Amino acid sequence: MSWAYLVIAAIFEVGWPLGFKLASSSGGHSPAWLAFAALSMVLSSVFLYLAQLHIPIGTAYIVWTGIGGVGTVLLGIWLFGEPASVLRMFFVLMILTGVAGLKIIS
Repeated sequence: MSWAYLVIAAIFEVGWPLGFKLASSSGGHSPAWLAFAALSMVLSSVFLYLAQLHIPIGTAYIVWTGIGGVGTVLLGIWLFGEPASVLRMFFVLMILTGVAGLKIIS
């Protein structure tokens, strides 16, 4: 169950930068998107806390930030037209490889 908590935490980790980006994209500081970002931060933290009760904190943290970072990059490409160069995708793949490796050895 701890790994499920960690994946949920990572999904919410993507929510707060997304909320900030949408808040700033809406022609000002949209309170609704800022609230979404804040809620995502809280839920991400709670699920990370639950995950690290049974997963080493170093592993939990790097998987959490790795999935959150990759998810944020992919959403940026998909929703905001950010660049998707071959090198950028290569390095995103390297992050995913590291995350998968940590899961395999844990």
